[in-house]
Amino acid sequence: MNLLFVCSQNKLRSPTAESVFSDLPNVNVRSAGLNNNAEIPLGIEDVVWAHCIFVMEQAQIKKLRTHYKKYLKEQRVICLGIPDNYEYMEPALIKLFKQKVPQYISF
Repeated sequence: MNLLFVCSQNKLRSPTAESVFSDLPNVNVRSAGLNNNAEIPLGIEDVVWAHCIFVMEQAQIKKLRTHYKKYLKEQRVICLGIPDNYEYMEPALIKLFKQKVPQYISF
C-alpha cells in the first residue's frame, strides 16, 4: 500500500507522518507539500503512485482536487483535520497521527 501525506509546505506535519509510518510492513510512504515553494512539492507522479492520500486540512482537499483532478482515480483522499500548529516530530502531533491514520490502512 502506498501512502501519501500532504500538507502545505512539507516541513512539519507531512514529514512527521512520513517518519511515523515509514517502518510499517508492506507500506510505502511519501510526503509532499501543495505549495509551489514546499520542501518537496507535490507532483503528478506522487498522486498517481498513491493508494491513499492524507491531507491535513479541508482546504487542501479542494486544492488537491483542483490541480490534480484528472490524476485522482481510485485513490482515497482523507482529511485528518490537523491544523498547522505543531512542530516537526512533536509528541502531540505523533499521537494524533497514530490515532487517526491506522483506521484507513489495511495490511
